[in-house]
Amino acid sequence: MINKKMEQLGKVRSVIRELFEYGKKRKAEIGEDKVFDFSLGNPSVPAPDCVNEAIRAFTEEMSSLRLHGYSSAQGDAGVRQAIAEYLNKKHGTAFTADSLYMTVGAAASLTICLNALVCEGDEVIAFAPFFPEYRVFSESAGARFVALAPTADFQIDKAALSAAVNEHTKAVIVNSPNNPSGVVLTEDSIKNLCAVLKEKSELYGHPIYLITDEPYRELVYDGVTVPFLTNYYDNTLVCYSFSKSLSIPGERIGYIAVSPTMEDERDVYAAVCGAGRALGYVCAPSMFQFVAAKCLGATADVSVYKHNRDLLYGALCDYGYQCVKPDGAFYLFLKTPEADANAFCERAKGKELLLVAADSFGCPGYVRISYCVSTEQIENSLPAFKALAEEYGINK
Repeated sequence: MINKKMEQLGKVRSVIRELFEYGKKRKAEIGEDKVFDFSLGNPSVPAPDCVNEAIRAFTEEMSSLRLHGYSSAQGDAGVRQAIAEYLNKKHGTAFTADSLYMTVGAAASLTICLNALVCEGDEVIAFAPFFPEYRVFSESAGARFVALAPTADFQIDKAALSAAVNEHTKAVIVNSPNNPSGVVLTEDSIKNLCAVLKEKSELYGHPIYLITDEPYRELVYDGVTVPFLTNYYDNTLVCYSFSKSLSIPGERIGYIAVSPTMEDERDVYAAVCGAGRALGYVCAPSMFQFVAAKCLGATADVSVYKHNRDLLYGALCDYGYQCVKPDGAFYLFLKTPEADANAFCERAKGKELLLVAADSFGCPGYVRISYCVSTEQIENSLPAFKALAEEYGINK
């Protein structure tokens, strides 16, 4: 007998991945330029020059044994020290190398953190809209996943959070800039969140942890700032990935940063190391640990995403669609002109528009449009979006 839960996860892929595979098949049938695939958050902007320069330099100058061999289980000490110093300089924190655990991207960071924290009977809270794998990661760690309904502005409802937190709550996950909405949590939202967690931690006599998922931290527009959460709440674990900032998603490199002011910080860090060991997430790819450390503070050309956002958001609003204007990331959240977002997506498919229904994000009636594609694709897709709006009678 095999694990039926794992079998089901393997047989039923995420909505995003299913649509991406459909898009590849459709492109082979009618041509790459005739299919407008907005399904996957796969960066289209090239990695900054420092990435390729670092790769060339390391392959020429560093010994093969060090470059391609094992690092320490939690990551190379020099890399972890470099990241700690970068975070401290940028955010006024006090991380050390032993606050950091190098991971195979943000998914591994989240999975490790949840397995490090969750005990039998625990609950994990997330705010809709949320990345669908949060549910998978939480439940696989043994937690009950609790999704809070979105507010009108996709910020944090203090009263709703307070009502949801109970003695079984072990952690709250936040994602800002948000996938799928592109919304950045305001400082007021963060303060409300932290106030509730502090109050409830004292009430129930145990820490309630804050897990912040931050692969889009640097992808913000128009001077928007993203609060660094360890400066607001001690019991915070930061899950970071270089996938989006450096446009290297396939290299799978990121880290966990355990707040140095966390209650029982050494024990929590040990649990992170233990969860990494138990899950087999030890020694993240060595070469890209070194590359990431060399490129701290660098980003791909964010102005391309801003241009794509402005082009797409402006056009869709002109056509009569209701959209959430994203402050960051590279996703546009569109309210569908009919209640059933899946039906809307099927209708969009008829015009070769591949959009992700947001039901699995905890937000029925919306679709996610990933605009980290070529500007040319967006330009070419606009007539299809306009025609679809006309079919629904919403075109202005």
